Amino acid sequence: MTSTPTNADPPTLQTDHHAAGTREQAVGRALAVVLGLLTIFGPISMDLYLPVLPALTAELAAATSTAQLTITACLLGLALGQLVAGPLSDRFGRRRPLLAGVAAYVLTSALCAMSPTVETLIAARFVQGLAGAVGIVIAQAAGRDLYSGRRLVRYYGRLTVLAGLAAIVGPVIGGQLASVTDWRGLFLFLAAVGVVILLASIFVVRETLPSEQRVVGGLTHMAGDFRRLLADRVFLGAVLVSGFTNAAIFAYLGGATYVLQGIYRLSPQEYSFAFGLNSLGFMVFGYLGGRLAERWSERRTLVMGLAMCTLGAAGLLATAVLHLPLIAVVLSLFTMVSGVAVTAPPATSLALAGYPDIAGTASSVLGVARFAFGGLSAPLVGLGGADNAVPLGLVTIVSAGLAVTSHAILSRR
Repeated sequence: MTSTPTNADPPTLQTDHHAAGTREQAVGRALAVVLGLLTIFGPISMDLYLPVLPALTAELAAATSTAQLTITACLLGLALGQLVAGPLSDRFGRRRPLLAGVAAYVLTSALCAMSPTVETLIAARFVQGLAGAVGIVIAQAAGRDLYSGRRLVRYYGRLTVLAGLAAIVGPVIGGQLASVTDWRGLFLFLAAVGVVILLASIFVVRETLPSEQRVVGGLTHMAGDFRRLLADRVFLGAVLVSGFTNAAIFAYLGGATYVLQGIYRLSPQEYSFAFGLNSLGFMVFGYLGGRLAERWSERRTLVMGLAMCTLGAAGLLATAVLHLPLIAVVLSLFTMVSGVAVTAPPATSLALAGYPDIAGTASSVLGVARFAFGGLSAPLVGLGGADNAVPLGLVTIVSAGLAVTSHAILSRR
C-alpha cells in the first residue's frame, strides 16, 4: 500500500494546473530565483576545483584514479542524500530539511579545506555531497509544488540553464582563484557560497508544501511509494535516460581536466575557458530543450538530445583513437554536453509530472540515478592514466548507448 496525502486523492490535471497557477502568482520572483539557485550545489561542488585537480593530486601524493574518487564520493553523496531528503520533504515539508542541509554544506566544505590526506578529503567530499543533495531535491520538488503543465517544463528548463551557468562560472572562477590560492582556498570559497545561499533561504524561502498535502506513514508506506514509481514504465525510462546521460557528463567532468591539461597542455586558466565554452552550450541548449519540449513535444525533444549526445560521444572516441587536434576534442565535447542538456527538461518533466503527491520521493529517485551513475562512471576514465583519452571516449559512448536503449523502455507501448 502506498502513502497518500492527508487530503483527498490527487487532483486532476486541470485542477492541479489552476492551483499551481495560483501558487505561482503568490510566490513571486524572489522565491523562484532562490529555488533556482539551489540547483548550483551539484555543478559548483563538482566544477569549481576541477582546474586544480592535478595540483591536488600531486600535493596529496595520490594516484590519478584515487584523486578522481573525490569526484565519485561527492557524486555518491549527492545521490544518497537525495534518496533521504526527498521522502523526508514529502513528510515534513520543504523548508526545514532545506535549511538543515545548506547549513551542513557550509560546515562540510570547510572540513574539505582542512583535509590532511586524500582519504580524508574523499570522506569529507562524501558528506559534502550528502548535505548539498538536499538543496537539489528541494528545488525540483518545490517546483512540482508550484507549477504544472507547460509552466513545469519551463521551470525545469530554467533549472537546466542555471546548472549550465554554474558550470560556466565554476571552472572560470576556479581557474582564476587558482592563481591566488590553492585547492584548499577553493573549498573555503564553496563554504562562502553556501553561507550566501543559507541566508537567502532563511529570508526568502517559505514552505511550498502545505501540511494538509504532506505524506503520512512510516517506512512501509515509503517503500510502497518507491514500488509505485519503479512500476511506472514512463517514469523508469525517463530516470534511466537521465542517469545514463549524466554518466557521460560526469565522465567528462572527471576526465576532461586530464585530457585537456595533460595531453593538450592547457593551463588551468585555458582549461577553465575551454570548459566554460562547453558549459555555455549546456546552458543554451538546456534553454532550447525546455522551450522545444514546451512548444513541440517532450518525447521528440528527448530523442533529439539523445542523438546529439551519441554523436558527440562517438566523435570523442574517434578523436582519442586517431589523436586528432584540440578543436576536434572541443567540438565533440560541445556536441555531447549540449545533447545532454536538451534531454534534461523533457526527461525531468516526464518523470515528475505524474506525481504531485510524492514529488520529493520521485525527485529523489531521479537524483539518485543522475549522481550515482555519474559517480560510477567518473573514476573509469582514469584507469588508462592521465595521458590516455581512450577510456573517456569509451565511457561516454557506452553511456550514450545505454541511454538510447533506456529510451526504448519509455517509448514501448
